[in-house]
Amino acid sequence: MEISDHIKTLESEGRLLAGAAEDSGTGAPVPTCPGWRVRDLLRHTTMVHRWAAAFVAEGHTSFHPDGGLTELDGADLLDWFRGGHRQLVDTLAHAPADVECWSFLPAPSPLAFWARRQAHETTIHRIDAESARGGTPTAIAEEFAVDGIDELLSGFHARAKSRLRTDEPRVLRIRAEDAGVVWTVRLSAEPPVTERAATADADCELTGSAERLYLALWNRGPFPSVTGDESLATLWREKSAVTWN
Repeated sequence: MEISDHIKTLESEGRLLAGAAEDSGTGAPVPTCPGWRVRDLLRHTTMVHRWAAAFVAEGHTSFHPDGGLTELDGADLLDWFRGGHRQLVDTLAHAPADVECWSFLPAPSPLAFWARRQAHETTIHRIDAESARGGTPTAIAEEFAVDGIDELLSGFHARAKSRLRTDEPRVLRIRAEDAGVVWTVRLSAEPPVTERAATADADCELTGSAERLYLALWNRGPFPSVTGDESLATLWREKSAVTWN
């Protein structure tokens, strides 16, 4: 996907998130984030949006701490969220392609990294906001879902901090049937290694549409289909969470 595609998705997903949060109210519980209410979701997401925008706008070339969580609530919190989201979209849309700043996953450029990361960050939290409102969630495009699975497997879980480990080598396969895309995840005592092909016999395979796998791998829904050793699916549930700190 192009940077412009990620920015367009970020813009639309942020609007959907705000709309769902307004519909449900900031005191509503968020089923996909146990212990959170919508106010927690908005406070977290707007903090991330403003933190991300600062790297690009201010050109920080090393880690820069976030600004902390606002204590705003209700309509004031929604306005603060919308303002931070607009700031992020505008910052990314008007940044020079060769902007230099800190990033934390492999990408063609810092701008490509931040546009992609914030598009997926916002989409996942839009799902959270819609879970609080109830009803049918907004669909996720196949290409975007595949992109998000790539980022999760080849980005987040390639890092040394990934807790997705096994004592003995195992192989997890993920198959997005509608997209015709397969990932092979080699598990061991070291960080997982992901290959985008069926490169080894699998001990366990997770199969379904790209959208449903995207949500399941981000722990926002059940795995559509699990075959083989289900303990690897359980391992994913227990160890794959990507946390803020």
